[in-house]
Amino acid sequence: MKVNVYDFDNTIYDGETLVDYYFFFARRDRRILKYLPRLLVVAFKDRFHLFTVEQAVEAYALFLEEYYVTLEDPAAGIREFWDQRESRIKPWYAARRKEDDIIVSGTLDFILEEIAGRIGIDRFIASSIDSETGKFRRLCFLDNKVKYFRECFPDVQIGDFYTDSMNDKAMMDISEHVYLVRKDKITQIK
Repeated sequence: MKVNVYDFDNTIYDGETLVDYYFFFARRDRRILKYLPRLLVVAFKDRFHLFTVEQAVEAYALFLEEYYVTLEDPAAGIREFWDQRESRIKPWYAARRKEDDIIVSGTLDFILEEIAGRIGIDRFIASSIDSETGKFRRLCFLDNKVKYFRECFPDVQIGDFYTDSMNDKAMMDISEHVYLVRKDKITQIK
C-alpha cells in the first residue's frame, strides 16, 4: 500500500510548532522566559542541521522536565493555541489531502494530536514525552523518523513525501517521490 507522508512544521504548518508553542505560553507565564536562550540555540542548530538526536533530546529536556510538567491543564492551552493558529495550515494541503495521509513529525504528540484531528489526519507519528516527568519516550527526528515509521507502519510504502528540510534525508531515501516545500511553493526533488 502506498500513501502520502508529510512532515508537519514548515511543510503543512507555516511555522515551527514548538517555537510558536513556547512564545504562546511565554505571553501567559513569564517563568518560561528563562528557557529562551537555550531554545534559541536549539532553533538555530535545527535550522542549519547542526546537531544530533541526542543533542536535541538534551536541549529540550530542561524545558520539558522543569516547565511543561508544572502546567495544570496543558490540553486547554493546546486547544487555545490551535484556535489561534489553525489558519496557518497551508491551503495547498487541503487540495492534496487524502484519507490515508500520514504525518511524521518531530513535534510533540500532545500538541500535534489536536490539530491532526481538526484537519482530518487519523495517523501520525510524533515525538512523545512522559507527562509526569517530561522525559522523552520518543524523539521523532532525523533517522529516528524512519525507525518509528517502520515500527508503526511496517507494510506501508511512501509514494509521495513532503518536507521543508534536508533533515528528513532518511525519509526521502525510503520514498518514491519527494517534494520540497518552501512556503506555498512545492518542488519535486526526487
